[in-house]
Amino acid sequence: MDLTQKKCVACEGIGRAMTLAEARALLKRVPGWTLAAEGVLSIRRDFEFTDFVHALEFVNKVACLAEGEGHHPDLLIHSWNRVRLTLSTHALQGLTENDFIVAAKINALK
Repeated sequence: MDLTQKKCVACEGIGRAMTLAEARALLKRVPGWTLAAEGVLSIRRDFEFTDFVHALEFVNKVACLAEGEGHHPDLLIHSWNRVRLTLSTHALQGLTENDFIVAAKINALK
């Protein structure tokens, strides 16, 4: 099933974080995202916009999406036109399908 058609589930219902091999397999389904392992295994993507206003508009769209899914990325607005999003499931200190669902839906926003 297309990840954009799925809905995030409560962290209590997931059980465990993914293995690195499982994460690598799902990463293929979210173009532009990379694995990051600074402490906790996560996925990350940088976005660049023409100006600050468009960067903020994108962050607001991501915020609405994240609220609807109940799963929130770490957001960093840097420089004047760049946004870095990092996803992991904080409650399980690693990656779950929820992270990839939100990443796929974020890709559809851009």
